[in-house]
Amino acid sequence: MDPHHFVQINTGSPEPIYRQLVEQVRRRVAAGQLMAGDEIPSVRELAQALAVHPMTISKAYSLLEMEGVLERRRGLSMVVAAQHQQAQPRASRIELLRPTLQKAADEARQLQLPAAEVIGLLTQLLDETNA
Repeated sequence: MDPHHFVQINTGSPEPIYRQLVEQVRRRVAAGQLMAGDEIPSVRELAQALAVHPMTISKAYSLLEMEGVLERRRGLSMVVAAQHQQAQPRASRIELLRPTLQKAADEARQLQLPAAEVIGLLTQLLDETNA
């Protein structure tokens, strides 16, 4: 797997880089983009590709291993854990998205933006991503 396209980080985000990595890998596994047995980039490869400290990647991978998302294989690359044979049910994937949407809804309320405009913006952003 190409470490340059494995995950994307936002260095300007208030969310720590290791947390961004954990969340993105979780979502990719939940969606079935990463399946049981898929190898992931090594700590060194991903750290170089993202220009971050290897301990940041190691911390994210360790958290994912403790959660049962990844499995460590002695002397080999880490892989997606065996129990992730297929995408999670839609309801589970929606629950992964809920915190992000809750934060966006809270910010929209603070900015006193009408719901229709916020929904329109989300639709526009989704369409841009699919184009």
